[in-house]
Amino acid sequence: MTQTRKIDREAGFDLREHLRFETDHGVGARGRIGVIVLSNDQTLEHEFRTVLPADGVALYQTRVFCDARVTPETLSAMAPRIGPAVELLVPGLPLDVVGFGCTSASMVLGEEEIFARIRDVRADVACTTPVTGAFAAFAALGVRRVAVLTPYRRDVNEAVRSYLGARGIAVPVFGSFNEEDDNIVGRIDPASVRRAVLEIGARGDVDGVFVSCTSLRLVEIVADLEAGLGKPVTSSNHAMIWHCLRLAGINDELPFGRLYSRPLAAPTRAAQ
Repeated sequence: MTQTRKIDREAGFDLREHLRFETDHGVGARGRIGVIVLSNDQTLEHEFRTVLPADGVALYQTRVFCDARVTPETLSAMAPRIGPAVELLVPGLPLDVVGFGCTSASMVLGEEEIFARIRDVRADVACTTPVTGAFAAFAALGVRRVAVLTPYRRDVNEAVRSYLGARGIAVPVFGSFNEEDDNIVGRIDPASVRRAVLEIGARGDVDGVFVSCTSLRLVEIVADLEAGLGKPVTSSNHAMIWHCLRLAGINDELPFGRLYSRPLAAPTRAAQ
């Protein structure tokens, strides 16, 4: 469209319209990642910002309501809210991947149910969850016997161990802070996480550690923990962020532990 100009000499106003412009690929020139964050999550966005490459990888977030008390009932109640949350992720802009940011809900509802609700809005988009990312991480790292750390109460922990075991991941040792209020979990300090990981990961019959919960902080201490244990360590956020990057075609090696030097081991359910 041709540029136009109108000058109102009396008002001293110079109006210039239809100025020339060009477009590029925007801030997500290399990849666009959408993430559904729980309404009370204090950690996931921080760890995404810590990890993501600065050049050309865009992160778009929306929030979904979740009760601060983490129980099987409050987790199940999120199911009908997933689709409306996805609708708020930059409508009209293509995304490479959409991640759902709740580990325990992914196990209570099931990954396939979550993928279906995402794809009701974003057909054919690659999807992941923290547990989907964890399974992909275990495959990339060659881990089959995992020490698991959570903040959850016992019935949620039982669902986690059952879900992992049914998919071929043995859990010889399980540790928990047994705190069901997510507002408190988000303030558990990294020193507490470090101490617990070193304790449960020291067992000789495990070949890796998984910290389950998007509210727990691990990203900034993971490399140090791996050096101390001599075993790979990952978490809900650590694994899902890596999985989002790999599904978006971003294969950069980043300084956040062994996992971030690895490609995807094989096509995953999220990419199908």
